[in-house]
Amino acid sequence: MFLSPLIGVAVLVAFALAGVRILQEYERGVLFRFGRYVGVKEAGIRWVIPLVDRLVKVSLREIVMDVPPQEVITRDNVSVKVNAVIYFRVLHPEKAVIQVENYLYGTSQLSQTTLRSVCGQAELDELLAERDAINRQLQEIIDLQTEPWGVKVRAVEVKQIDLPGDMQRAMAKQAEAEREKRSKIIHAEGEAQAAEKLAEASGVLAREPSALQLRYLQTLSEIATENSSSIVFPIPIDILKPFYERGSDGSGEGSGS
Repeated sequence: MFLSPLIGVAVLVAFALAGVRILQEYERGVLFRFGRYVGVKEAGIRWVIPLVDRLVKVSLREIVMDVPPQEVITRDNVSVKVNAVIYFRVLHPEKAVIQVENYLYGTSQLSQTTLRSVCGQAELDELLAERDAINRQLQEIIDLQTEPWGVKVRAVEVKQIDLPGDMQRAMAKQAEAEREKRSKIIHAEGEAQAAEKLAEASGVLAREPSALQLRYLQTLSEIATENSSSIVFPIPIDILKPFYERGSDGSGEGSGS
């Protein structure tokens, strides 16, 4: 007699506990009743009717997903492997559950196909030099296509571009040739500037004969500081010319007297 009420209470308690759901702060619950969408439950302790309601939990945290390496043939017919990483989150949980079967799988597949398409429309130099523009284009395309699913793509970053071995060697040779060309250009510019300075110096020496004599004396002073046993130094005739003239003047005066 007393067991029947206890059994009834136990059944009610079990029924009540069976409908308890706990949603974390970063989760939302999409509630379905008899298969129809009812609403979105916020975080906390929620109760649903067992065997009648179904609560689907959806995380609102940002998801970081790797896009596997994709074989891409660029516009200039170079075969490369490109991989990327995508950052996205769910903004509308009801759309992520109702509009697509698996939004994670769908976003991954969409990212792979978009990566192949965008990189295939660019040349190799653009992939290497204009990566920011490629990232923005990928983000805009993927975000536009995932919007009906309630998914917001914040960013897409191309991680690595793997080139074939022969292409890497060709690019290394090209870079080496470019460095050698710049080195020769710099050397030639230095020679041209040196020639201009020498031309200016020769003009100064041509206008001032005494400057040439001072330069010879300066050179002699520099050589004298070195540890050398003997110095052979050419003396210009112009330096000795005043002495010759003075000797000639002295000889003339002596003969006149």
